[in-house]
Amino acid sequence: MGKLKFGKAIATGNTATIYVNDKTIMKVYKDYLPPAEAEMEARKQRFAHACGLPVPKVLDVTMVENKQVLIMEYIKGNTLGELLFKNEKKAEYYMSLSIDIQQQIHQHDGIALEPISYKWGRQIVDSQILDEESKSLLLNKLKTMPQETRLCHGDLHLFNLVKAEGSVWIIDWVDAGAGDSRADVCRTYLLYAENHQDLADLYLHIYCSKTGLTKEDILQWIPIVAAARLSENVSEENLDKLLKIIQYYLYR
Repeated sequence: MGKLKFGKAIATGNTATIYVNDKTIMKVYKDYLPPAEAEMEARKQRFAHACGLPVPKVLDVTMVENKQVLIMEYIKGNTLGELLFKNEKKAEYYMSLSIDIQQQIHQHDGIALEPISYKWGRQIVDSQILDEESKSLLLNKLKTMPQETRLCHGDLHLFNLVKAEGSVWIIDWVDAGAGDSRADVCRTYLLYAENHQDLADLYLHIYCSKTGLTKEDILQWIPIVAAARLSENVSEENLDKLLKIIQYYLYR
């Protein structure tokens, strides 16, 4: 593809920079990522869109100036996270709405995608932080966990839900896969708990109230989810939190 204007940068993360150009979003990946990273994320997003979920359309996957670029539909609106922090009195409403959407995702079979437990297993094996004894205990625990094939977003939280056009759209499907819905819920809980324990507690309380599941049903996954999370770019403070979670749940 020829010269392409990226437009205005609106966000930069560990793996990519996001640009807005007319009515499209352009996700430009960092150079260190595998050469098929953009195509892999596009495949997951196309799969979720084909399920009938409110997901932005993938328009193209291309190379620009030797960089992988994922081009998708631009949904202009505010994230539920932005809306909540503008009006914290509506925290329960926005959290409840996000849980309804997460349950809609879990209604779909994700068997066409890689199991999330496979990815987490690789992250535990490759960890430079965990000792060999902890790795062995975690991998043995992983073998005993429920292996379902529900569609799991893998990174669902209030800032990956965009309220626009009378609907709430689900973005950022890079961590999606097939698995136990409780594992996906545990991952969401952990993401909140790293920085906002009050939101994590609210999320878990509402989710259990809606589904009849217990906190123990969900938190059985937490040492595995926390161990896999160690491979991501987390702050020193959160790294310490994750290690404490692993020690508590693995050795109690």
